[in-house]
Amino acid sequence: MAEESSDPLSAGPCCAFSPGGSRDLLALSSPDGRVRVWETRGGSLRQEYVPSAHLSAACTCLCWAPGGRLGADKEGPQKKKRKSEAAGAAGHADLLAIGTAAGSILLYSVVKGELQSSLVGGHEGKVNCVRWHQDNGCLYSCSEDKHIIEWNAHTCKVKCKWKGDNNSVSCLCISPDGRMLLSAGRTIKLWDLETKEVYRQFTGHSTAVSSLMFTTTRPPNESQPFDGITGLYFLSAGVHDRLLSVWQVRSEVKEKNAILSFRLPEEPVSIDLTVSESKEEPVKLAVVCRNGELHFFEHVFNGYCKKPLVSNSVVEIATSGKDGESSPKPVSILSAAFCADKQSLVFVYGSTIHPVMERLTPKSGEPRKCLIRDTQKSLILRTETAVTKVKTPLVSSDAKTLVPGFPGHSLAMKPSSLVTDKTESKRKKGDLKEVSIEERLGSMDIDIINVKAKGGLPQTDSFAVLLVQGLESSDSHILNKVFQTKKDTMIKNTVARLPVYAVIPLLHELTKRLQGHPYSAMLMVRWIKAIFTLHASYLSTLPDLVPRLGTLYQLMECRIRTLQKLSRLHGKLFLLITQVAASEKMQASVDSNQTAKLIYEEESSEEESDDEMIAEKDSDDNWVEEEEEDGEHHKCSDSEQEIHVDKRINRDSDPDAGNESEEE
Repeated sequence: MAEESSDPLSAGPCCAFSPGGSRDLLALSSPDGRVRVWETRGGSLRQEYVPSAHLSAACTCLCWAPGGRLGADKEGPQKKKRKSEAAGAAGHADLLAIGTAAGSILLYSVVKGELQSSLVGGHEGKVNCVRWHQDNGCLYSCSEDKHIIEWNAHTCKVKCKWKGDNNSVSCLCISPDGRMLLSAGRTIKLWDLETKEVYRQFTGHSTAVSSLMFTTTRPPNESQPFDGITGLYFLSAGVHDRLLSVWQVRSEVKEKNAILSFRLPEEPVSIDLTVSESKEEPVKLAVVCRNGELHFFEHVFNGYCKKPLVSNSVVEIATSGKDGESSPKPVSILSAAFCADKQSLVFVYGSTIHPVMERLTPKSGEPRKCLIRDTQKSLILRTETAVTKVKTPLVSSDAKTLVPGFPGHSLAMKPSSLVTDKTESKRKKGDLKEVSIEERLGSMDIDIINVKAKGGLPQTDSFAVLLVQGLESSDSHILNKVFQTKKDTMIKNTVARLPVYAVIPLLHELTKRLQGHPYSAMLMVRWIKAIFTLHASYLSTLPDLVPRLGTLYQLMECRIRTLQKLSRLHGKLFLLITQVAASEKMQASVDSNQTAKLIYEEESSEEESDDEMIAEKDSDDNWVEEEEEDGEHHKCSDSEQEIHVDKRINRDSDPDAGNESEEE
């Protein structure tokens, strides 16, 4: 039967059921750092262990040792045991491994009721998961420091240490034959425990893997030997992922995708399943979701299935709705595990401080079953003996009653300001007048003169109150109203008035909103800057600050990873733009200076231009007269030429040419 998953990445509490079919014990870690061991049948508290550093190094994971052999072997054969110890070791699990946020692992003995040993010096970060080997007594652990360690539980020393992933390793799981180890961070790796080499890798989750569970199906022919790989499957779940993937481990075929998946309404918190003895026997799966519902699956692993499978039945718990309640309220289921008969379930519901255990056999014919339980009565019956030992305090008449609020903002109220039944009856009849504002302020012991001098009522830190209310109730409407402000002074004042216990929840809420729209991310950065500036001293005192702010750091690192490249590109673009602007400016200045200051033209060109202008100015009507005048001129010239020729001839022949010329 598979072990209970108690991964720190899941949204549920850190708890683990004892191995074996009876599931007699439940180890549960509360938020105050205490580890309590409860009996599942009677519901009584058996033991309570308070680590010395429970406030600074809280419990992160739990795992029971298989059987009771480990605690008995270390004592040695020479030491005699008491009968009660021997009976307890034989009937129940003895050793409980507790992983802490400081990196150490504590081995607590349930039979002795004390810390047996501690494993120190292996991990440098928070321990995410611890798993016992079922045969050799070794303990395997993984941490935020990216390493996997094989511990020798008898000598409390590191047997082997190797790097499991580039990021933090979130969970581990050992195969049923004890020869292979599954580790998961961003990717799932199957290791050979002898050689510490990777046998296979599986990728299929977009987020970090939070749970790993092995299961097997025997071959139909019982005479066929079982080699440990054939018929071997494992189930994986991721953070904020609503699908549970089932993978098949086979040596001859290496599938890249999951063979099937189970669909859930919310992220899984606790997972437990049964091991089938044959291929025909279905595998049963009990999953507790974040919304507090228990989903029961039943399926035969016989091949691929593309469509996600839906749960056969759903179990939820609610109150009766009596004792002044208007309607039944849901009660969250914390964890569940199968018993030896593979039919009945042991599930835990209520609070981590006072849980309630119950056994149930789910039926496939009932798709949804709601159990009505009165959790208040069970808590009253359980704590009745403890309450009677508390003395009732004596209150004097001079004591002042303080109004609920933040420390430093509470106001003292006088007994006269309280409304009695008589005044209430008079007010209903109309005999009593309504109290004025000044009288109310006077009854609240506020100096009215100072209020009037300041010009109004005292201002309250409403944004800080709204922010705390929104964080405690997870009301998105209130948080959106507060986070929409853009004034830096208002943001700083709100963060400064914020109580210390609300700083970490506010950082988690801002981290979620940073993953949304870029506009909202711009607003969230202002709040983060104010928190780191004003509450740096408080954050530096937290020992588990690195895992708490790991998601925010990775988110900011992803966003600024390309900042250097973008700055270089911005510089190159700036140089190109300045060069283009300078060249355009130079071209514009050159074009303006190309106009000539002096133009010189020759005379021939002027005459030709004048002739052309004159020819264009002449009208078409004068061209006939000009031709006639030209003809007469030619005639006159021809006659004159003839006379001139005759005269020449006569001059040559006549000696008295001079006289003739005179006569003419």
